[in-house]
Amino acid sequence: MEITIVGSGNVAEALAGAVAACDGLHLQQVCARNSRRGRTLAERYGADYTEHPQEAAPADLYLIAVSDSAVEEVSALLHPPFGATVAHTSGGLGIDALRCDTPHRAVCYPLQTFSRGRSLDLSTVPLFIEYATERAETTVRTFAETLSCRVFEADSARRNRLHAAAVFACNFSNHLYALAGRLLEKEGLDFGILGPLVLETAAKAVTTGTPAAVQTGPAVRGDAVTMRRHEAILAGENDERYNEIYKLLSQSIWETSKRT
Repeated sequence: MEITIVGSGNVAEALAGAVAACDGLHLQQVCARNSRRGRTLAERYGADYTEHPQEAAPADLYLIAVSDSAVEEVSALLHPPFGATVAHTSGGLGIDALRCDTPHRAVCYPLQTFSRGRSLDLSTVPLFIEYATERAETTVRTFAETLSCRVFEADSARRNRLHAAAVFACNFSNHLYALAGRLLEKEGLDFGILGPLVLETAAKAVTTGTPAAVQTGPAVRGDAVTMRRHEAILAGENDERYNEIYKLLSQSIWETSKRT
């Protein structure tokens, strides 16, 4: 299967590497407005490069991995050959965001966080697909199942809910790591000291499949004395949001734990 990846950001980079490593898939071209990153990505995997979507070479699948705000504009510029499928990788956009002149539209959303320069094995990453025609289904399903052993169907509404859940599990938790790191800096400690705690917390949540059942800490115990002590410490920070976040999450933990 001939693949053209449109984009040169973190998701595009990860997908390009995964495609290049898979038998049965061939990364034919990288299409990206950022010529420096696009050319580098194409050269890394022996693919052609073009800056302009309207000049993209014929392919079986055009995979649009750009920012959500650019999907409509970029897809409208593509002129895929008859029978080709155009898909985007967004969790937050519907399939109707694709404005290309082909009925064979699809979505292939990888439920993972991507960062520049980090190599990822996509073989166990959940991929959520959606499609508008039978031909698009065949193409996007074949592509997804070649990359990963965990392929699921999800329409736009379901995928949006998945995306919201991912923001809680990934983006919000990472922000809390950042806040914890700032607190540790005051004591000359590195965030790495929390490594075993972070890994064990994540492992328990995933293993049980019910994070609320393994919740620990002063909030779940209703330990008001400890929580007031923490709030006094946080009041000494320059940002009042520390205490706001602490109180909001503690209250949510307490109320959730009473219902489980």
